[in-house]
This record gives sequence, structure tokens and C-alpha cells, in this order.
Amino acid sequence: MNKEALLKHIAQTAYNVGFGAKKHFSTFDIIEKAPGWIGFIALVVAIYGLFIPPLTNNQVSAVLIVFGIVSLYISMYLPEKLKYQQGGETLTRVFHSLRTLYGEVSSANPSDDMTPYLARHEMLQAEGLSVSMSKQIFLSDWYAHYKFFWQTQIDWIDEQLHFALWRDKLPLTFYVAILVAAVGLACTATKWFSVLNFCK
Repeated sequence: MNKEALLKHIAQTAYNVGFGAKKHFSTFDIIEKAPGWIGFIALVVAIYGLFIPPLTNNQVSAVLIVFGIVSLYISMYLPEKLKYQQGGETLTRVFHSLRTLYGEVSSANPSDDMTPYLARHEMLQAEGLSVSMSKQIFLSDWYAHYKFFWQTQIDWIDEQLHFALWRDKLPLTFYVAILVAAVGLACTATKWFSVLNFCK
């Protein structure tokens, strides 16, 4: 493997490892913080419901029940919470080691033997794979995109992979959500337009 091919290979692995680290931390953050926020919001709505009658209607009650179900869903991940944190920490360490390796390969001569660098890369890749957890919580992908592309210094990876906003930096499900929202708005607008025409 020549120098340029190895640099690209390291960058691809670093992307997978770095994004994996952020996904583990995203799952950990959601498990750690979401139940508290859900409980706080439910408590505030319940208190204000004592003297604001609209907050005691069926729709608000249904939303609070959904919040309760979400809390139950999140609680299923609690037993493995520390594994997500430890996995994220290990993957972050591997990510930094890959960045160091990338710098060493970048400064090497094209005629140098790349075998030792390739061996280190394979070792780091294996270490990353050994701690990765495939089961991640809902919406961790969105949060990980934010953490990786907007909070992490990834210029050295971008040198090789050339990330694009619409193709890489926003999750695919974001487009699905936008499409669903647009259809919902169109249906609502059509309904109101029909009502207005009927009233004329």
C-alpha cells in the first residue's frame, strides 16, 4: 500500500471510530440527562395545570403519558450506561492515536516502507472494533452528527474524505423528518383552505 492510499485508509477508519465514539457518548448523554428533563417538564406542566385549565385537557395528558413511555424506553438502557461511557472513551483514545498515525504517515517519504504504519493502523482498528456497541438509543445518530461534525476538529479527515453538508453532515433521517413535516403542513394548509372556501 502506498502513502496516499494509506492516508485515505487511516482517515476512513478515523471517521468510523470518531463517529462511533460520539454515538456512544450521545447514547450515554441521552440515558443520563433525558429522564431528568422529562421529569422536570412533566412536573412544571402538572404544577401549572393547577391554575391554568387548558393544561388539564386530554391532549396534554396524552403528551405526558408519552413522556412517561419514553422514560421507560430510556430506562432499558440504564444497566449498560457505563459501558457506553467507557466505549466512548476508548474509541476517543483510538481516534487520537489514529490522528497521530496520520501525521506520521503524512510526514513520511513516499518511498518509505508503509508496512509498520499499516500494522499500527490494523491494531488500532481492531481495538476500536472490540469495544463498539451496536445497540444505540433512538436519536443518538442525530446527536452524534452534531457532536462529530460541529464540535470535533476533523479537518485532517476532511483532507481525504471531503465531507459535504447535505450528504455527510446531516443524517438521512433528517431529510425524512423534513419530508414528513412538509407533507403534514401541506395537508393542514389544504384542510384550512377547504374550510375557508366552505365558509365563503
